[in-house]
Formats: sequence, C-alpha cells, structure tokens
Amino acid sequence: MNTFLWISTLILTFCLMEFMAWFSHKYIMHGFLWYLHKDHHKKDHNSKFERNDLFGVKYAAISIFFVVLWGELDFWYGLPIGIGIFLYGVAYFTVHDIFIHQRIKILRNIDNKYAKGLRRAHKIHHKHIGKEKGECFGMLLVPRKYFK
Repeated sequence: MNTFLWISTLILTFCLMEFMAWFSHKYIMHGFLWYLHKDHHKKDHNSKFERNDLFGVKYAAISIFFVVLWGELDFWYGLPIGIGIFLYGVAYFTVHDIFIHQRIKILRNIDNKYAKGLRRAHKIHHKHIGKEKGECFGMLLVPRKYFK
C-alpha cells in the first residue's frame, strides 16, 4: 500500500466531511429530519443530551462501517476513510459542542479573530429558532463577513 495515497485518502475524507456536514445540516437537519434537530435550536428538555446528537451517532456508525470493511473484507481504503470521518467528528465535537455551545466547560477563553468569528456566525445561525432562514455553513468554511 502506498503511504502517500493512504494519507491523501484520509485528508480528502476529512475535507469531504466538511461538505457533508454543511449539506446534511442545510438539507437534512433543516429539512426532513428537522424533528431531530430542532431541540438543538430550541431546548425543550432538561437533559444534557439532545435528539440532535443522533446525527453524530450516525456518522460514528458510518466510520465504524468503513473500519469493518477494512478489517473483514481487506478493503484498504476503509481504514483511512473511517479514520478521516472519525477525526472530523472529533474536530466537530470539539469546535461545535465544546467551544461554541460549551456543553463541556472548557475552551471558554480562546481569544482570536477566527474563534470570535466562528462564534459570531454560529450565534447568527441560532438566532433563527425555526426550520427556515438559518444560514448554514461548515466548521471551516465560514463567510468572511463574520471575522471583524
């Protein structure tokens, strides 16, 4: 197996997950699966968990599926794809759930232009508590207008 191809597959998978996050948020979460996502915009419970967390479970299952393909069927692409999805999930959880929403009370005092812009953009998205009119973007591809 070519190491360069393996690492390239992992990085490409990670980058494609940014598109998948944007796409699934805009067309699935704010679309036909809004009933699972709406508690993320408007809390209607006292639990630390949200129905919205099921989307993370779905991507974890997809990551596991690719690792199983690698292990059981000798599909060598399965491991870098599975790890790429997993690493994106870790990055997304860290940025979105820990840094932005403070579900775990760490990373509160990060003070740089990108971090402030990311928080600002996300607040504007959450300003709309309904299914429509919520501007959607990824974790990395945030419009420049938020970085003042």
